[in-house]
Amino acid sequence: MHYGYIGLGNLGANCAACLLKAGFSVTVYDVNADAATKLVAQGATLAESAAQVAQSADHVITCLPSPRVTQAVLSDILPHMAGKHWIEMSTLGRDDVLKFAQVAGDHDVRMLELPVTGGVHLAARGEITMLPGGDKDMVDLHWPAFEAMGNKIFHMGPLGSASIIKVITNMLAFIHLKASAEALMLAKRGGLDLAQAWNAIAASSGTSFVHETEGALILNGSYDVAFNIDLALKDLGFALEFGREFGVPLDLAGVTNQTYVAAKAAFGGDAQSPMIAKLLEDLLDTDLRADGFPARLE
Repeated sequence: MHYGYIGLGNLGANCAACLLKAGFSVTVYDVNADAATKLVAQGATLAESAAQVAQSADHVITCLPSPRVTQAVLSDILPHMAGKHWIEMSTLGRDDVLKFAQVAGDHDVRMLELPVTGGVHLAARGEITMLPGGDKDMVDLHWPAFEAMGNKIFHMGPLGSASIIKVITNMLAFIHLKASAEALMLAKRGGLDLAQAWNAIAASSGTSFVHETEGALILNGSYDVAFNIDLALKDLGFALEFGREFGVPLDLAGVTNQTYVAAKAAFGGDAQSPMIAKLLEDLLDTDLRADGFPARLE
């Protein structure tokens, strides 16, 4: 199978590299040509445009930062993709997924949504969780590619299903991050050794994946999870929209969203999402540093 891959940010570049490592032919494109340098060295073919990717590949994968960018890329690739599949790895709202699927269908292109969760460090290892949504025959066809990029794969159902579960998982992650920051601050202000406190929490009933990963980046002071505040606000916005649509009060998601709004005002939308902890550090003039914790997750 020859895949085209458009969008080589932190997530996309790692997933494309996993496809290459598994032996797939991959043609890549990003508006930032430098983003493709390592992939070309690993055997990828560099296209000059998104349209060229669509022309040359059997099927096209996109991993893009927003619905607006997805829409722009679609206008370039769909005229060259009749009979092919489009696999969208971006986090989109369900309405966006269904709208884009209709646009693709008008060009005789079938869409599969493929949001992922677990973090960039797991994508680099080919161990990220993949959440395909769409027709089963498409999921079955591309399953080997999913296995190359991830180690846990859950077919969530028809188009739109995966967007809901992805938003739910991200909502939980942001809430857990806020909770972990507050817990670590309690430990620090209570006079505990932060490294020991982190380890104790990690071994307790109060632990979470986020505490064990992003909590470590807070203690290092890098906060560098390769996921920014603007993306967090986008995903929390989707969650709150689902809450209104489905009649579910999302108290914790609402409070967490306001924390990210404050973090954006303080640090900017490009700042790393764990920097919501720094809001608390600055407010209380108390840092959350401890020795022995990584600057990036491996």
